[in-house]
Amino acid sequence: MPENQYYIDSDKLSGEALAHKHRIEQDPSARTDHMAYLEGMERISSDIMEKVLGQMQGYDYGRYTDADVRRALGRETCSVEDFKALLSPAALPHLEEMAAKAKQETSRHFGNTVYLFTPLYLANYCENYCVYCGFNCYNDISRKKLTMEEMEHEMQVIAKSGMEEILLLTGESHKMSSLAYIGEACRLAAGYFRNVGLEIYPVNSADYRYLHACGADYITVFQETYDAGKYETLHLLGHKRVFPYRFEAQERAILGGMRGVACSALLGLSDFRRDALASALHVYYLQRKYPHVEYSLSCPRLRPILNNDKINPKDVHEKQLCQILCAYRIFLPYVGITVSSREQKHFRDGIVKIAATKVSAGVSTGIGGHEGRYSGIQEEDTGDEQFEISDGRSFGEMYGDMAAEGLQPVLNDYLYVS
Repeated sequence: MPENQYYIDSDKLSGEALAHKHRIEQDPSARTDHMAYLEGMERISSDIMEKVLGQMQGYDYGRYTDADVRRALGRETCSVEDFKALLSPAALPHLEEMAAKAKQETSRHFGNTVYLFTPLYLANYCENYCVYCGFNCYNDISRKKLTMEEMEHEMQVIAKSGMEEILLLTGESHKMSSLAYIGEACRLAAGYFRNVGLEIYPVNSADYRYLHACGADYITVFQETYDAGKYETLHLLGHKRVFPYRFEAQERAILGGMRGVACSALLGLSDFRRDALASALHVYYLQRKYPHVEYSLSCPRLRPILNNDKINPKDVHEKQLCQILCAYRIFLPYVGITVSSREQKHFRDGIVKIAATKVSAGVSTGIGGHEGRYSGIQEEDTGDEQFEISDGRSFGEMYGDMAAEGLQPVLNDYLYVS
């Protein structure tokens, strides 16, 4: 069966397709080379992946001592080596000091502001087999794709709440969520929101240029894990299997004219300390090569999904997550940090006072779910969700809670001058 024969609807899986699924799960030799580009994938000349992976592979966090951490905290500027010390287990006893230093950096560069946005899932069809994801092509879930009319109605509902930034997401299906479909979504969103973000399948730089012309301001791409060996065992089929093409998505987006890019690993898939290091270094090296671009980091932890008992997340507790976020802020003081609704209310309310600068609100990870959230009437025709959320506060609730904590909720920080 050809590698590009993807399976969109699990209700229609043939016996041949199921046999292929079993074969690629059990036999690594039946899979394509995860480091080899597929036809049509743009190759760019860049050494950033080599730098990031080299640093990650050589990272022995067990060798850092209490003295290394103290030196890192005592310096005005945090080097790569200092950052490695702050991510190490030796830094955990110094978490209060790290939090104080992170808060100082956040206040210096962002004041007491916190940015609010909401995601809108346009479709949950997918052509990839990623064993940890609720949208994967073999998962037996309810699939849905918003029509333009449904999409615009969702945007109207969200915009009416006062929200000014939206993140548009799709499953990774080139067939069901075509570039033209996403472009039309961007055009619609640009009419209702001041900032439009995209979290879609990686594309070539010319495609990013097209989406930017349609109204997209920034893109987010999760590398999921920067451990290429582990990545191979988790992404068994589809375009997403190609590790280097996904890694270079942010750089292609920059070449395509996007104003901002965001990087992230999904903590819990592999060694979280090495993945946290690689995520930050990805931004660090991009920032030095393209200083005019706005950068941000996310740090989601793996959450439960429908119909999956195969994934046992490596434990990343709140204390370790707080350590990572504080280390990010100290190492990259100018970079935005987003904390998603995967995290619980108490954690998000606390971390925005220390290191995070952006939070989601009014979240639905199903398809077409915002009408129900804002009206209180549960919609029947919604696709299944990608993962479970922990913080279900509405935009109004989140805005009020942030203001009550002495923070200044910000809905937009960018103005276009015609």
